[in-house]
Amino acid sequence: MVRELLSACFMRPAVVDIRPKRHARRSVDISPFHRVDEDAHLGQYIPLHYHGQMLADEQRMGAFHEAIDKLVPQGSYVVELGGGTGVMSFLASRRARKVTMVERIPQVAAAARLLLARNGVADKVSVVEADARDYVPEEPVDVVICEMLHAALLREKQIEVLGRFKEQHEARFGRRVPLIIPEANLLGVQLVYQPYEFHGYYAPVPFFFEAGSGPGSTIEMGPPALYSLIEYAADLPETFPVDGLLAVDKPGTVNALRFITRTAVGVFMAEKRTADWYLPSMSLALPHPITVVAGDRLHVRFQYDAGGSIESLQASLQASVAPGA
Repeated sequence: MVRELLSACFMRPAVVDIRPKRHARRSVDISPFHRVDEDAHLGQYIPLHYHGQMLADEQRMGAFHEAIDKLVPQGSYVVELGGGTGVMSFLASRRARKVTMVERIPQVAAAARLLLARNGVADKVSVVEADARDYVPEEPVDVVICEMLHAALLREKQIEVLGRFKEQHEARFGRRVPLIIPEANLLGVQLVYQPYEFHGYYAPVPFFFEAGSGPGSTIEMGPPALYSLIEYAADLPETFPVDGLLAVDKPGTVNALRFITRTAVGVFMAEKRTADWYLPSMSLALPHPITVVAGDRLHVRFQYDAGGSIESLQASLQASVAPGA
């Protein structure tokens, strides 16, 4: 029922579905434009000066606040992985009997201890300075909260961290984690025309657009397609290989793919709805612009590892007009 509700929420009549029949579970070889120093990426290592923007993002905060208030059981034990300033642990502490917040960066962990004390919950929330990928609690957990999310599930280590935690928790306690917040991610891709000339200077670099801010000068050349639905309580994919057909509904030029990332923070089955947070959409240039007419279909292929670099995804992009279109 959860999967059907999630798909129905995303799948408006115009949206197509190009999900593979099964999630890939093993990594694929990808040749990025250049080698990437993983510690230089945001990953789970977000410095303190980024957290103000996240705290001020009302769509993000509102969705997590509602999900925690409605889904965290009274008297439960909650673990937050990659807790940052501790706001999610603070929200959980109002329902849980105790909360453990795990944060790797020393100065961020120190800031969280100070802020949690100032908010009067230091007696219920303990801050552990550790790598979230290696942390194993001392007792079974009722709820895990983890927000290490980036567009298309790139860069940050959401899937790696949760996969490791789930595996180690089940090995130690013989049972699965009953609830993970957020509950799911839906990943979509769309054909677009993205202007790349700036005062006569051509620069096909990645672009990010806040959800709900409007397309601006971007032209949508076809409907979005759903290419992955990740439920965090289920098996998690390690990589996203996509090979499918996307529809064109107007004449013009397709020169980029837009990646859409919707987070179902909480799923409320009785209400038949979800508490959603849309991350900024990301547009990546195709290797070559393609002239199209309405009714064409583009054969689109790409592949990337969960938590991988933007460069690795962009290097894998391929698109061509499908035969017979």
